[in-house]
Amino acid sequence: MNPTFINQKDTDLSQKEVKALQVKAKFDLTPDGALCNGVLFFDGQTLTAHIGEKLIFTSPLTSGELGIRTCSGCGTLEIIPENPSDDMSDCLTVCRFSMTQVSEAGEFAKVVNHYLRTGEETEISTADFRICPKCGRHYAKGVDVCLFCVEKSYLAKRLFGIAKPFAKSFFFASLLVLCSTGFGVMLPVINSRIVDNGLSAAAISRGTAVHDIIFYTLLLGAAQIFGQIFKILSQRRANRISTSLANTLRTDVYDKVQRLSVSSMSGKTAGDLMKRISRDTETVKRFITEQGMYALEKLVMFIVVFVILVNISPLLTFLVVLPIPVVSYAMRKFWVFIHIRYEKQWRRESRANSILHDIVRGIRVVKSFGSEEREIEKFASVSRQLADISVSNEHLWAMTFPFMFFFTGIGEFFVLYIGGRAVLNGTMTAGQLLEFSLFLGYLYQPLMWLSGIPRKLGELTTSLIKIFEITDEVSDVADCENPVPAQLGGDIVFKDVQFGYKAYEPVLRDINLTVRQGEMIGLVGHSGAGKSTLINLIMRLYDTDTGSITVNGINIRDMAQSEYREKIGVVFQETFLFSGTVYDNIAYARKTAEPGEVIAAAKAANAHDFIMKLPDGYNTQVGENGLNLSGGERQRISIARAVLRNPEILILDEATSALDPETESSIQDALAKLVKGRTTFAIAHRLATLRNADRLVVIEKGRIAETGSHRELLMQNGIYAKLVMAQRQTAKLTK
Repeated sequence: MNPTFINQKDTDLSQKEVKALQVKAKFDLTPDGALCNGVLFFDGQTLTAHIGEKLIFTSPLTSGELGIRTCSGCGTLEIIPENPSDDMSDCLTVCRFSMTQVSEAGEFAKVVNHYLRTGEETEISTADFRICPKCGRHYAKGVDVCLFCVEKSYLAKRLFGIAKPFAKSFFFASLLVLCSTGFGVMLPVINSRIVDNGLSAAAISRGTAVHDIIFYTLLLGAAQIFGQIFKILSQRRANRISTSLANTLRTDVYDKVQRLSVSSMSGKTAGDLMKRISRDTETVKRFITEQGMYALEKLVMFIVVFVILVNISPLLTFLVVLPIPVVSYAMRKFWVFIHIRYEKQWRRESRANSILHDIVRGIRVVKSFGSEEREIEKFASVSRQLADISVSNEHLWAMTFPFMFFFTGIGEFFVLYIGGRAVLNGTMTAGQLLEFSLFLGYLYQPLMWLSGIPRKLGELTTSLIKIFEITDEVSDVADCENPVPAQLGGDIVFKDVQFGYKAYEPVLRDINLTVRQGEMIGLVGHSGAGKSTLINLIMRLYDTDTGSITVNGINIRDMAQSEYREKIGVVFQETFLFSGTVYDNIAYARKTAEPGEVIAAAKAANAHDFIMKLPDGYNTQVGENGLNLSGGERQRISIARAVLRNPEILILDEATSALDPETESSIQDALAKLVKGRTTFAIAHRLATLRNADRLVVIEKGRIAETGSHRELLMQNGIYAKLVMAQRQTAKLTK
């Protein structure tokens, strides 16, 4: 069916005629693809689309469902009939939208579909489609501002908040720096006195010149010594502050990374997260301790020296500070430009870290395919891109900084010319000119320090944005305010569950299932049908979009995640072992376990015998992700970890996939003992391993298609029976 639209010119809907609607969302493209401000309405029976006051689509919606179809750069909202054709040509197009509106359209479809199925009203979640009107980026979850476009004062306040616990130590270190600078400021005055007093004709005639020179020289040395002492003390204090600050900042970011939901983590690379935890926190620490600590000193130095220079010669001082406003304006413009370039450099460096991380972890795959040269070229390519942007930024800075330095110090030429003429005319002494020239260097120090700030601010702002994106993000899976105790000794009930990793692409639909306590459920279906997704929902790695999952009559959202998961044991298809000993990896399930319990768990998983044959037994280092063990050995350690957990709910996701038939048989015996008295969910592509399950649940295209025992499903001659016959045929061909 072709898309049906109402001509905008023929229909006019006034605001007074619109009903009190239940669901509302926006779209931004006309049927012809032009930008617009459109609104979708659903009142429980009728779906309408408006552009302004023009009604462009209306249709009753009491059956079927809404669906999203995306293509390059845009998408459409469609009404899908209950029994659509294979090519989906009988779907009715409601409206079009750009990809910036796809999340909102998906949420609209999700809420409407849930209402059509259950009659329950739910709210549209706006967390995923808040977009900055200035740059078009999505806001980070939990953040009400765009971190890339927000006023820099916002970032400054956040930065001060980070350093607030160290304020007293920080201020004391700044005072030490100020004392060191105070002794340094004495040097021009002493040099001036040497010239005007010690080397004056009057002193020479009195014969006190030598004594004056010795006195001022000793005074000069004392000032330098005390200045260095205070400088050493300030640096030691700053080092302690920076170490503590870096540790606190890294810990806070790492803590938040650990608490992010799986969906949040899946959208970020390992190299990206590692850079935020290590390099970005180091950048913030370095700015606070280096630039921040010296800010007070530079400010006080500028004010004090400026007052001294005005006292010596107001005219020369005016000529010196004349270029400063122009240079300050240029610095502000340059800072905006350099910030964008450092953002690009950050992304290139993050990409290089991610590739390096993947290559190191997948070194076996690389070597098994003989792809060393290809991976070398891949890393070399991204490394060259990083080098190019880094060199470009350094070249830009090297070209810009000398000009800033030159224009800032151009007043020095006026000092030498006009001051020299004043000395010749007798209106200024040589000592005063020397003092003014030396103090001029002290005045330029804060200015030169300030001219280098744009570079540091560019790095700091980029790092702060990346850190705040993590620390401000609100987890998709969060505990409620007053969680109830996790009591899992009861039935598990799925009611009207729908879930999709993207709101507009549901993976599971209309899941209604009751699992009795102690029952073993086998999950069966084609790859991509939604079996692992259902497991993820049981573990609450994700929350359902609509519907609920209850255990013992309690919604799992009302339980604390940590307490709930402590009572769940999992053996994943892809085993993961931490760097450490075999014992540590098994005991990871329960840190309070006694050695005897760890050994008993290993025996139950048929792992004890091969562990004792290892060079150091249970103290053998497994290497990164069990690099020193075979796939079957890693799997048995993973099973031993689940045995030690002694869980109330057991999840087996292809738990015996990496085992040979003989070992699999012994593991199946161990698992048969393990599942007794426990509610168990098992996924296995080899259907023969699920024959002993109490019930099999066949999932097809995200829905429960069949349920029953092995024998019952074979008699139905449905999807499960076809899967069994296909595997038997494959086994015959293999033989």
